Amino acid sequence: MVAEVEQFRSEFRAKGIGRRYSGWAHFSFTSLVSLATVLFAATQVSRPRAWEWALLPVFFLVANLAEYFGHKGPMHHRRRGLALVFERHTRQHHYFFTHEAMSYESSRDFKMVLFPPIMIVFFLGGIATPIAIALFLLVSRNAGWLFVAVGVGYFLLYEWLHFAYHLDERSWLARRRLVALLRRHHAAHHDKTLMTRFNFNITFPIGDWLFGTIHRSR
Repeated sequence: MVAEVEQFRSEFRAKGIGRRYSGWAHFSFTSLVSLATVLFAATQVSRPRAWEWALLPVFFLVANLAEYFGHKGPMHHRRRGLALVFERHTRQHHYFFTHEAMSYESSRDFKMVLFPPIMIVFFLGGIATPIAIALFLLVSRNAGWLFVAVGVGYFLLYEWLHFAYHLDERSWLARRRLVALLRRHHAAHHDKTLMTRFNFNITFPIGDWLFGTIHRSR
């Protein structure tokens, strides 16, 4: 491991990860709350019409572009009111993990992979709920619930895939073809010379493809 990364990790673990922190509890909380929300939203959908089902890929694309612009914007460029997002992502995550040191070493390092639990509250209350309410009022009740299901499901997909990219590359999951391909896409983004210009999608590089920000290495 690069000496600079090793030193940063050691210092961050000592100062930024509390003794009571449990990586697996963090992972479980994110997964269970998200899955419960998706399941609840899905059960509220009643007799959806064909045009309402057709909204699913639209909602998926909206989520993908939100991921893209959120990552390209405040996560890599300091914005008023969102300095904490920039600090955690650019100044911490990208120093804890680089393209030469992508894997975590223990479950305590999950804190630098997963979003803080409060982000679920922020995502549900600050983003998904207002959009869902607008869809309830302007489109249909089913459209609102389908958006919640897709939006929260996408958030969980983001967390699970990002988690997979930072596994030991020799692990069974990391060696699966799709995960390995997406991991390489994400690893290029962790090169500090590329991180503000390329590979902003964490899940599927749809936004990167649309806006020409895929880094094509030799």
